Amino acid sequence: MKLRMMKASKVISALFLLAVLGTACSKTDDTSEEATALVTVNNKKVTGSSSRDLLSDAKFKSMVVELVYVKGFEPSAAAVANFVSFIEARTFKPGGITVLKREIESPAKTVYTTTDIAAIEDANRTKFNNGTEIAVWAYFSDGASAENEGNSVVLGIAYRNTSFVIFENTIRRNTSSNPFSNTRSLLEATVMEHEFGHILGLTNLGAPLQSNHEDPDNSKHCVVESCLMYFSSEMQVGIGAMAAAGAVPQLDAQCLADLRANGGR
Repeated sequence: MKLRMMKASKVISALFLLAVLGTACSKTDDTSEEATALVTVNNKKVTGSSSRDLLSDAKFKSMVVELVYVKGFEPSAAAVANFVSFIEARTFKPGGITVLKREIESPAKTVYTTTDIAAIEDANRTKFNNGTEIAVWAYFSDGASAENEGNSVVLGIAYRNTSFVIFENTIRRNTSSNPFSNTRSLLEATVMEHEFGHILGLTNLGAPLQSNHEDPDNSKHCVVESCLMYFSSEMQVGIGAMAAAGAVPQLDAQCLADLRANGGR
């Protein structure tokens, strides 16, 4: 029996309301708070809503990925390199892709809700869309997802338009006994690219479908079994085969068509 590693659809959408409240603070403080809100609001939208901005160079010419990890849970260099290559292959960013890696202390919890993850981002994120540069937040957690259920464990969640979390501790737990030495880095890269695929608008999540390939049983995932966006890419049963093949699953032709139609490569 197959043991699911990540639920079929873990794309979390949220609306964030910004309110200016009258207080006894000085006008300078009010202006500062309002300015901060204006800077961050464009990176607190619904997952998939920045698809075209991420894919094309019409508005943003470069991209910065703020990759933040809890001390002791840094992703492998191979996975990060694979991830950057994935972005470069799918987007038009003539100004380049920059990855800024940074370590933070553990929030000291074993289980995290999506609300917890968003709060960690709000407290630690420093890069936001600026001029012609679009910013992405990638967080590597030392705890597990609160949405784990029995043998079904979540490995990653794309929860805002430019934000995703990887449950690195869970990945390590599920690859520690695999005989292939490259299993962890391949799984890290697979989950990173899968979640970034959701942020890019796949499947039917901001990049309009050019053909009918959304899985009717697993919303926002591709129906093609070999595709990166197919839900079984998130199952434990595929880890051995993935490691033996020595490669991360690729996007199928229909997902690529969706991205190209929305401004991507």
